[in-house]
Amino acid sequence: MQVVQNLVEDTARAISFLSRLPVADRFFAGHDGSLRRTVAAFPLAGFVIALPAALILVILSVSGADPVLVALIVITLQIMLTGALHEDGLSDTADGLGGGRSREKALAIMKDSRIGTYGALALILTVAIRVATVAILIGEMPPLAAGLSWLAAAVLSRTLMVWHWSSLPAARPDGVASAAGKPDPDATRTAFTLGATLTAVLCLSALPVHAALLGAVFGTGIVAAFTTHVRNRLDGHTGDTIGASQQLCEIAFLLTLAIIV
Repeated sequence: MQVVQNLVEDTARAISFLSRLPVADRFFAGHDGSLRRTVAAFPLAGFVIALPAALILVILSVSGADPVLVALIVITLQIMLTGALHEDGLSDTADGLGGGRSREKALAIMKDSRIGTYGALALILTVAIRVATVAILIGEMPPLAAGLSWLAAAVLSRTLMVWHWSSLPAARPDGVASAAGKPDPDATRTAFTLGATLTAVLCLSALPVHAALLGAVFGTGIVAAFTTHVRNRLDGHTGDTIGASQQLCEIAFLLTLAIIV
């Protein structure tokens, strides 16, 4: 019973951290603000955060609305619910890694609130790819299957955020990720177990086995390659690279499905 209660509390805190959804104050009573244990619930939080957009996707698809219009509405709603948290991380990461030749310069660029050419292009291209892939899935799959695929992408990508976060030290001692604390090993294992299980259930409920497997493998591979690149360039993660890992996984997963389904 205590395990379930802890998971509920961690999920509420994770939702508050990863989105703009309202969370009751009682979940933060006596909490020190650390995310060391909260990361265990990132996969479940991803499911909850993506659920409203998934429901809209299914409802509009059943009504016969144009797939591109539905995809635009879904992506817009999701960005509103997350406050563009992950998109901001992707944009800052693109600016830093694209424009900074040295580690110090890259980190300085990423800390700058202004958006540059690399960041702007990253946002334009990735939002366009997400809209296109979701529109293809809506056009090629039953509405419920498309909605479940959207949820699977949300769960897997939040799981791999924890992987990226736990695999690297903090690049900046005064950064947001450093202040949140390094993920607890037990919480990290819980996140991986929950994420893998929930992703598998969602995928196998909506997709052919080969599509589910390839989507998960490609999404994981992209985050692994990105994590290696960040390690080589920055010697550690930042809050921006953690957010970017979510976006890259989601795009890779949806893109794979759009190509093979």
